[in-house]
Amino acid sequence: MAPPATTERVGNAHERLLSSAYELFSRRGVRDVGVDEVIADAQVAKATFYRHFPSKDELVLAFLEDRERRWTHEWLEAEARRRADTPAEQLLAIFDVFDEWFHREGFEGCSFINVLLEMGPGHGLTEASAAHLENIRGVLRSLAAEAAIGDLDGFARSFHILMKGAIVSAAEGDADAARRAKSIARLVLTAFGADGTPPAG
Repeated sequence: MAPPATTERVGNAHERLLSSAYELFSRRGVRDVGVDEVIADAQVAKATFYRHFPSKDELVLAFLEDRERRWTHEWLEAEARRRADTPAEQLLAIFDVFDEWFHREGFEGCSFINVLLEMGPGHGLTEASAAHLENIRGVLRSLAAEAAIGDLDGFARSFHILMKGAIVSAAEGDADAARRAKSIARLVLTAFGADGTPPAG
């Protein structure tokens, strides 16, 4: 199953605007895409846009929420759980999912990372992106709890560093970054006692 990078523009104006924003923002970031381009792509009037989204920032916030639903939960979490039986193996399966994603034509990277870096410190969209990244760690904590790991937050932060690093490396051109990260992920699982033993060190 491929990550949801594009969607057909069908339905009401709100759905078409969000669908257009999803495709444009996920592939090109938010600074490079103006409101007029979203409006033209969604084929709605400017007044219609502002009835649904009072500002571009409101549209970006809606896009980030949609991205979390589609990318974090319906794709990444669901695929990782589907591909393995035990929680520890499901955590490792994240990198199998990533590997297919990284080799996919049109790999777009992580929208939460992209927006966070685009907007910079102190911006509301930066804070929203950080919150969505924290929600990914929430998924990791849930799986870690099922794997009987003790330090859930420490594990989630460490494992997420590997995930984010692999995504950035793939964006640099290393399509095999997920395979490299998976071998390190096994060490992280062992260090944090995925079998319920205390973390090493």
